[in-house]
Amino acid sequence: MTAPTTHGAEIHQGGGNGHGHDHDQGHGHGHELPFWRKYVFSVDHKIIGLQYGLTALVFLLVGFSLMMLMRWQLAYPGRPLAWVGKLLGENAMPGGVMAPEFYNQLGAMHGTIMVFMGIVPLAVGAFGNYVVPLQIGAPDMAFPRLNMASYWAFLPGGLLMIYSFFLPGGAAQSGWTNYPPLSVLTQTAGQTAWLFAMVLLITSSLLGSINFIVTIVQLRARGLSFWRLPFFVHAQFVTAFLLLLAFPPLEAAAVMQLMDRLAGTSFFLPTGLVVSGEQWKVAGGGSPLLWQHLFWFLAHPEVYVLILPGMGIVAEVIANNTRKPLWGYRLLVYSVIFIGFMSFVVWAHHMFMTGMGTTMSTFFQTTTMIISIPSVIILTCFLMSLYGGAIRFPTPMLFATAFLPMFAIGGLTGLPLGLTASDIYLHDTFYVIGHFHYVVAPGTIFALMAGIYYWYPKATGKQMNETLGKVHFWLSFLCMNGIFMPMFFQGMAGLSRRLYDPTIYAHGRAIQSLNVIISWSAWGLFLAQLPFIWNFFSSLMRAKAAENPWAATTLEWAAPSPPPHGNFPTPPVAYREPYEYSVPGHTSDYHPQFAGEA
Repeated sequence: MTAPTTHGAEIHQGGGNGHGHDHDQGHGHGHELPFWRKYVFSVDHKIIGLQYGLTALVFLLVGFSLMMLMRWQLAYPGRPLAWVGKLLGENAMPGGVMAPEFYNQLGAMHGTIMVFMGIVPLAVGAFGNYVVPLQIGAPDMAFPRLNMASYWAFLPGGLLMIYSFFLPGGAAQSGWTNYPPLSVLTQTAGQTAWLFAMVLLITSSLLGSINFIVTIVQLRARGLSFWRLPFFVHAQFVTAFLLLLAFPPLEAAAVMQLMDRLAGTSFFLPTGLVVSGEQWKVAGGGSPLLWQHLFWFLAHPEVYVLILPGMGIVAEVIANNTRKPLWGYRLLVYSVIFIGFMSFVVWAHHMFMTGMGTTMSTFFQTTTMIISIPSVIILTCFLMSLYGGAIRFPTPMLFATAFLPMFAIGGLTGLPLGLTASDIYLHDTFYVIGHFHYVVAPGTIFALMAGIYYWYPKATGKQMNETLGKVHFWLSFLCMNGIFMPMFFQGMAGLSRRLYDPTIYAHGRAIQSLNVIISWSAWGLFLAQLPFIWNFFSSLMRAKAAENPWAATTLEWAAPSPPPHGNFPTPPVAYREPYEYSVPGHTSDYHPQFAGEA
C-alpha cells in the first residue's frame, strides 16, 4: 500500500510562462499520514530541509568538538587531559595524554565532518530545500522522492563516518584530503569506512543537485522570470551545477582508492614503492598525483559550494534590512555564473608543490587571480547596497554585515597562496588554515547563522530572542577572530599545520603563546554557541510571530508561517522584481512580489 504523495509527475507548471500550478492538493486529505511517513521518510521539501538542517548542526557540533580536543594538544603538548582521557580510553589517550595517531584522526575527521557533513548539507540541503521552492512559488521540489533519497543517502554516510572512530585502529588518519600512498597503505578499517561514507555523501549531493536544477527551471510561479528570481535562488542554481559537475570525479576516485585497498589494483600506487624497507607487493604503475587532481577538481568548486549559498543569504538579509533594492542585481548574477565557470580551472593551485612545470603553474596562477575579480564585484555590490540605506540591525543583519569583512580577509589572504613564488613558503603552514577558515568559518558560517535567524519565523511561526541573538553574535565574532587571526602570524613564522607537537622546533617554541590564545578562543567559541542553542529551542515556546515579521518582499512570505503541505493556499503570481523596497509613491516602504496593483 502506497501513501498518497505529491510526485514530480503530478506537478505541471510553466516556468514563468503563465500556466501556474496544477498541484495535487489532495495529499493528506481523507486520512492522516503516519508519523514515520510525515516526519521520518517524508517527501515534503520543508520536512527534508529541517532534517538536513538539524542533522548538519549536530554534525557541526561534533566536528567542532574534535577541533577543541586538538587545540588542547596544540596549546599544552604532552599534558594529560584527565577526565577526557579516561572517557576516550587508553588507545586514544594513554595516561590521559593524546596519542599522535589519535591526533591525526581528529585532524582528518574534523575537516571531513565540517565540510561534507556540516556546511554543505546546511547551506544546500537545509536552506536550499526549505527556501528555494518557497521563493519560486512552487508547491514542492520537482522530484519529492528523489529528495527523500538524497537525505537518506546523506544520513547513513554521516553516521558511518562517525562510527569509524569505534572501528579497530580508529578513524581515517591521513588528512581530510586522504592523499595516497599514505591513505592506501594505512591498513585500518576506519580508512576504508571513510571512502564508503564519502561515496554515500557524494551520491546524496548528486541526487539533490539534479532536483534543484529541474525545480528552478520548471516550477517557477507565473510571472517569475529568471531576472525576477531572488539572488539566493540564483546562488543555489549555480551551486547545484557545481555539485553536479564536480562531485563525480571524487566519487570515481573514492571507488578507485577502495579498489586499491581491497582489490589489489594500483590506480594511485607507483611502481617500486618501498614500505618499511620492503618493496610493496602491488606494482602497477599508478600515480599518487592522479588522486590529487581528482580530489582538487572537486574541492576547489567545493569552496564555492560552501560560499555561494552564504552569499545568497547575505543578499536577502542586506536588501531587507537596508530597505532598498540590491545594488547591481544583474552584476551579482553574472558574477556568480562566472565564478561557477572559473571554479573548474583553478584546482591545481593546491598542487604548486608537486613539481608541475612553470607553464602550467603560471596558467593556474593566472586563473586564480581572475576568479578573485567576481568575488570583489559581489562584495562591492553588497557594500554599495549598504550605502544610503535606512539600515536596521536585528541579529540576521549583524551576522550578514560581519560576513563582508571576514570574507574579504579570507579572499585577500588567499592571493599569496595563488602565486607560486609565495605559496612555496606558505604551503602547509598555519597561514593556509587561517585563510581557508576566514572564508568558511566567520565567512560562510556567519552567513548561515544570518539565514537561521532570518527564516526561523518562516519555518516555525515563532521568532528568536533578539538579546540572546546579539550575545551569540558578539561573542562568536570576537572568538572567531581570536582563533584565526593569529594563524597568519604562525604561518609566516613557518609553523607547519600538521605538527602533533609544535614545540619540537625552535621557531614553534618562539610563538607557542599564540597557540594558547587560539585554543582559549576556540573553547570560548563553544561557550558562545550555548545562547544560540538555548534560543533555538526555547523560542519554539514563544508566542506566534507576525506572518511577515521582517516586512520582506520575496514570494516565500506569501505562504503561511509555517507553510502547510503544498506551501501556498492559492498559487502565487510574481508581479515585479524581488527587492522593491522604498519605492517612490508608495505608502509603505516595501512592495511584495506577490502583491497585485491596488
